[in-house]
Amino acid sequence: MTEARNNFLVLIPAFNEEGAIARVIAGVREVLPDAPILVVDDCSQDSTRDTAERAGARVLSLPYHLGLGGCVQAGYILAYELGYEYVIRVDGDGQHDPHDIPKLLDTLRRTGCHMVIGSRYVPGGGGGTTAARGFGILLFRSILRPILGRPVHDPTSGFVGVNRDALGLFRRSFPLEYPEIEALVVLQRKRFRFEEVPCTIRPRMAGRSTITAIRSVYYVIHVLLGVFVNILKFEGRRGGSGN
Repeated sequence: MTEARNNFLVLIPAFNEEGAIARVIAGVREVLPDAPILVVDDCSQDSTRDTAERAGARVLSLPYHLGLGGCVQAGYILAYELGYEYVIRVDGDGQHDPHDIPKLLDTLRRTGCHMVIGSRYVPGGGGGTTAARGFGILLFRSILRPILGRPVHDPTSGFVGVNRDALGLFRRSFPLEYPEIEALVVLQRKRFRFEEVPCTIRPRMAGRSTITAIRSVYYVIHVLLGVFVNILKFEGRRGGSGN
């Protein structure tokens, strides 16, 4: 992969997803036969890398486990360097329906927004979540509303598309652990626009989520601290510019 033959890239971050990754790639190929697919393997301890390569994807193997945010940022950096205009992120566990990818891509192209979020909670979307994550989503909605100046219905969704301007921003500044919510605050600091489109969230194809009930508490606290730090950065820069 040396250049952007198409102007968009499908990015699949993956960690220990050997049971699902081949089907995820096949699903993308079914909908978008010519789409370039990049799997970023976050130092998996199973055969994720080999399985993805056999399925026909290009694989960027990280030498150390960086966590989801670092994994996604590595993909964004490479996509930017290769000249892609748009990147659609699809999780490696099979929860995102590849048939929704064209909707995200069309919204990016048609509206000129910087990010598009696949949402299960806007009209036409569907899919459930755990009670703990559902509580977190409600909490983050209420916190983000005054920060963003508008509602966001599915702030923890990892089914996300970005344009080249957002790629340029995220290759320099991107949350390293649980990126979805903090990324919205980073966008707001630059006055970048986002949209939501309906999508369907499916059960995992294999394996289990790393966000257990106990880690859900850590997740909420960690993200709240990250949002707070980003707000302080923004206020500090805005105050400094007026001196």
